[in-house]
Amino acid sequence: MVCILVMARYRAFLASSLDCSPKDILALLMGGHGDTMVPLPRYTTVAGIPVTELLDKETIDGIVQRTIKGGGELVKLMGTSAWYAPGSAAAQMVEAIARDQRRIFPCCISLEGEYGINNCYLGVPVVLGKSGVEKVIEVKLNDEEKQLLEVSRQKVSEVMASYDKIVANA
Repeated sequence: MVCILVMARYRAFLASSLDCSPKDILALLMGGHGDTMVPLPRYTTVAGIPVTELLDKETIDGIVQRTIKGGGELVKLMGTSAWYAPGSAAAQMVEAIARDQRRIFPCCISLEGEYGINNCYLGVPVVLGKSGVEKVIEVKLNDEEKQLLEVSRQKVSEVMASYDKIVANA
């Protein structure tokens, strides 16, 4: 659910910069939550137009950084953690499954060889339908994107290992 809410934030920041509706923006991000998430401008379009044709690299990089840090920005403004956005993202997932919409969302799943990764939970694009995750979509990543996803994998694996230690010692 986190990837969906962060994707909404990414779309909102892009829409604000482009002075258009977020509904016209299709975007993709992957990886873990927080500083190691991987927004993918190459896979982001505005009414079918690649965002890279509408904004310069510096502007896109700024929006990507704001997206990555956006959760902290909201907590500072609200004085508390968000609750509406996570609920909205979860509702979108439930609707996609309950109504068998076969929506494509970035969702956190246990990777079993996809993207060359095993035994790690990361956000990747999937098809959500009546059976839950019905298909994992493997987009082609360039070298920089692969490196960013690997950094995200490492950080998530560290957190997972810490959790495993806590559980083992409980």
